Amino acid sequence: MAIKKFNPTSPGRRHMSLPTFDEITTSEPEKRLLEPLKKTAGRNSQGRVTAYHRGGGTRRHYRIIDWKRNKDGVPGKVATIEYDPNRTAFIALIHYADGDKRYILAANGLKVGDPIHSGEDADIKTGNNLPLRKIPVGTLVHNIELYPSRGAQMVRAAGAAAQLMAKENNKALLRLPSGEVRQVSHDCRATIGQVGNLENENVKGGKAGRSRWKGIRPNIRGIATNPCDHPHGGGEARSTPGRPSSTPWGKPALGLKTRKKKASDALIVRRRKK
Repeated sequence: MAIKKFNPTSPGRRHMSLPTFDEITTSEPEKRLLEPLKKTAGRNSQGRVTAYHRGGGTRRHYRIIDWKRNKDGVPGKVATIEYDPNRTAFIALIHYADGDKRYILAANGLKVGDPIHSGEDADIKTGNNLPLRKIPVGTLVHNIELYPSRGAQMVRAAGAAAQLMAKENNKALLRLPSGEVRQVSHDCRATIGQVGNLENENVKGGKAGRSRWKGIRPNIRGIATNPCDHPHGGGEARSTPGRPSSTPWGKPALGLKTRKKKASDALIVRRRKK
């Protein structure tokens, strides 16, 4: 997919760049695989803002994605490559031989008419899904399960890919796109290849309105707020916070470790940050 640039006919067009969507084959999604997408606008059940800088945005439907890829032994074929407004990757509609239809993430190089298979006997081809114990070492994979049968949770963004480094003691060693190296069970499933839409990282919005369409509201400095909204707020004119940089809830913003301990942390071999 290529990137399209514009002549600077206005300030918003000067630096704008958009994908050409050459891979997209249809603009009509499969209606049976759509769900209403209710917006919370960054507020909780009490109506209070708990996630800042979110709200508005264009209305859209959620596409039901098959994260488990459990149609073992049933051959499928790529029917369409579609745009998904809820994620950076493109999605592919698969027509299975038993009449079932499902969406999957479109791998890089996947085309309409390509065969798709899942299960232990699947070939090592782009778009096929099988357990990590059946995948050769060194293969690029995406759409990876963290726990068996839970569904894919890792490496799902546009252009992302992890590499299978080794297999030992019923564990598979993966190098993730962040640089983190971690173990997962060799029974976890993964999809062969790299996620499509590689040029997504080169897209530039060009204007603030494109962020508002996505539901992203403006960010504001702490010192520009009222004292009831932020520890840095208040004071006449421009004034220093008078305290170390902190979050809206008063916790130190620089250097404080905020990652919670999880059971899966024991499987991390090398962290993304040294």
